[in-house]
Amino acid sequence: MTIEVLKSKLHQATVTGADLEYEGSISIDVGLIEAADMYRYEKVDIFNINNGARFSTYIIPGKKGEICLNGAAARLAAPGDRVIIVTYTRIDSSEACGWKPTVVLLDGKNAIKK
Repeated sequence: MTIEVLKSKLHQATVTGADLEYEGSISIDVGLIEAADMYRYEKVDIFNINNGARFSTYIIPGKKGEICLNGAAARLAAPGDRVIIVTYTRIDSSEACGWKPTVVLLDGKNAIKK
């Protein structure tokens, strides 16, 4: 049997922009994408700590320090909001007890704390 588990997380990211006119997605600093073992165009769930909104989109590469919501997602967070960005993977249930996701803790400027 396979189960879906947390693969990676950017915890407490600060939204730096919201572009309603862009076609969609979330722009994430390329260094953060790599540190969190995420991939360009990978589906992500986003949890807005400030307002409780929960939504899905996909990753596109962004500039250093950037966390920018694009398109419809721009309505669900404002610059300065703190968000959690997560990805998932499927594993065999026999691996579940030893599974460890990649968790990247960020400071208020989207620099890696841990």
